[in-house]
Amino acid sequence: ENEGMKAKKYLWSIICVYFCYLTHGIQAIILSQNNVNFAKQWGFNMSDPQSAAYAAGLAAVSTAVAWTGFGKFVSVWIGGEISDRVGRKKLMIGGAALYIICFLGFLFTKSALVASVCGFASGVATSGFWDASGYPAVQEAYPAAIDESGVDIVSQPTVDVVQLEKGKPFIFTAEVAKRPEVKLGKYNGVTVTKIDTSVSDEEVAEALERERNNNARTVTVTDRPVAEGDTAVIDYEGFVDGVAFEGGKGENHPLEIGSHSFIDTFEDQLVGKNTGDEVEVNVTFPKEYHAEDLAGKPAVFKVKINEIKTKELPELNDEFASDVSEFETLEEYKESVKKNLEETKENNAKRTKEDEAIKKIIEKSEMEIPDAMIESQVQNMIQEFAQRLAQQGLSFDQYMQFSGMTMDKMKEQVRPEALTRIQSSLVLEQIAKEENFEITEDDVNAEIEKMAKAYGMEADKLKEYVGDDEKESMKRDIAIEKAVQFIMDNVKERAKAKTKKEKEAEVAANAEA
Repeated sequence: ENEGMKAKKYLWSIICVYFCYLTHGIQAIILSQNNVNFAKQWGFNMSDPQSAAYAAGLAAVSTAVAWTGFGKFVSVWIGGEISDRVGRKKLMIGGAALYIICFLGFLFTKSALVASVCGFASGVATSGFWDASGYPAVQEAYPAAIDESGVDIVSQPTVDVVQLEKGKPFIFTAEVAKRPEVKLGKYNGVTVTKIDTSVSDEEVAEALERERNNNARTVTVTDRPVAEGDTAVIDYEGFVDGVAFEGGKGENHPLEIGSHSFIDTFEDQLVGKNTGDEVEVNVTFPKEYHAEDLAGKPAVFKVKINEIKTKELPELNDEFASDVSEFETLEEYKESVKKNLEETKENNAKRTKEDEAIKKIIEKSEMEIPDAMIESQVQNMIQEFAQRLAQQGLSFDQYMQFSGMTMDKMKEQVRPEALTRIQSSLVLEQIAKEENFEITEDDVNAEIEKMAKAYGMEADKLKEYVGDDEKESMKRDIAIEKAVQFIMDNVKERAKAKTKKEKEAEVAANAEA
């Protein structure tokens, strides 16, 4: 009976918390999928994606998002101390009320400045008035509880607040996934497919041709029409049912004919046209097009060809070889290209055989992977992808908008790879454990020296920044590397079975000889 009363007493508090997170999630979705609409609402001209106004509008939305993050950062820093003074419950209720006000302000304001203020305040509301009020206690108690339990945790905790009231102990539960047990199948003497790593003269010729294309000059064509492989510099504007649509206009856009970067047969319809021609291009948007209002609809693009450009390839001779390499003659350069191709093939073959061997070991092993463990790996992979996008100058939200991808679709897409990574890691760690691989201090020092070389640092200097946790992580990685090496030292290679077609071709070739 007491537990039932306690649950009712704190139910409103928990509902308040989840409501804060729900609205925060809604805001993130609205921002990521409607940034152009918000920029329009704030007074920016978003009719031309190539214009400075369009870029300024997107920058304004990004600024509002950045202020949200800044509000979260600032309030987390001071929120815990404030909650100790006024009480966690009051701070949480105040946070919910402030968030709702800021959320509505964000939706309806006509000013980018007001939106940024609302974003900052909403960040304060969620982080300072919830995370910082409830989380310090979790952060203090959770590690101690894990150490006490002795459980090997492999996921982020799902925290459920049981008691949250001023003057009383903060009580919560943390649900986690623990590392699954692995029953290994056969891992010594696994059979893998033998891979031919020889390099043919044709492959060398293809590599040389790629290098010629990489070093080609772009020249303007004036004496002929557009041909496959040319770059047509065009102005264009698209119309559906006679009405121009948003994002369908561009000026001096360089379009490589044959790249299929434009929809349907757009590029094909420019072949044979001359500089100065004005062309009507008839196309149909794909049924799965990311803009739902255009998906599956026929469209007409009015196109003007401003310029035709083509690549002029350098002649394949000694001069070319000395320009693109350290070698003086073409023959020396060819030998270098062949050697590099062989090394690439050997490295690829090594990885392919490793993957095949590990896959076979996984198939013969037994383990039950918790969903929470897979979900954590999925989140890590998506974060890694977002970081790679950022390095290329593209935000994750922009990628999601341009590709028409949703978070659920992306999670579904990476989930099989996430599961494979987990299974691989678990079986390799178990092999290392069963084979009792010894990881010495020399192994760790060698790894630090490799890292120092990669970062351009002195090894002794890097060692100062490597703590015990980092060393333990290195030891786990080294153990996995040793497990892989053990597997590959003991594999049995066999030639790939020939298909019926390959056998018939071989018989025909022998008959001709």
